[in-house]
Amino acid sequence: MENIKGIIFDFGGTLDSRGEHWYHVMNRAWKASGSSLTREAYIHAERNITPLVCPTDTMLDLLTGKVALQAQHMGIPPGDVATRCYGYARGCVAEVTPRLQELHSHLPLAVVSNFYGNLRAVLADYGILGLFDVVIDSAEAGVRKPDPAIFTLALGQMGLRPSEVLVVGDSVDKDIKPAAALGCRTFLVEGKGWDED
Repeated sequence: MENIKGIIFDFGGTLDSRGEHWYHVMNRAWKASGSSLTREAYIHAERNITPLVCPTDTMLDLLTGKVALQAQHMGIPPGDVATRCYGYARGCVAEVTPRLQELHSHLPLAVVSNFYGNLRAVLADYGILGLFDVVIDSAEAGVRKPDPAIFTLALGQMGLRPSEVLVVGDSVDKDIKPAAALGCRTFLVEGKGWDED
């Protein structure tokens, strides 16, 4: 795209699941294990996982914790759900890595994600931490999307104006609208959202 001097990527739902909301990824893994993930159990895990996460936790560690909370909420064993989800995410990241490498050779890249304080460890485990010049993890930054301030942090660290940056994400409300409000260019990764529409 013309006049783009940097790109900000979302992580969860964008780079690690082809635009598919993580509820659907996890529910598919639960179904493969013989159960179904309730939305209530998914929300319960999301609301309670952050205090259990260490900065060094990989995605497998994070998913193991989430699945344990989901299983506890539903009163069933966790099975191999976390391992299935991790394998899926690793495959998604592997698919986009060559493109990230190509982009990084020409432009500064950032990742801005509503995460749990371990985003750097996750990116390192996937072998892509070095492709990002700026990493903003909401748990570390103390601000979460859709607050545009989280994008302002990244822009400041990149040393670029909003009009010079493309923001790529899977959520209209959390990625596209707040970035556009700042004056960034935007690209929506279309997939299966929370509401499936």
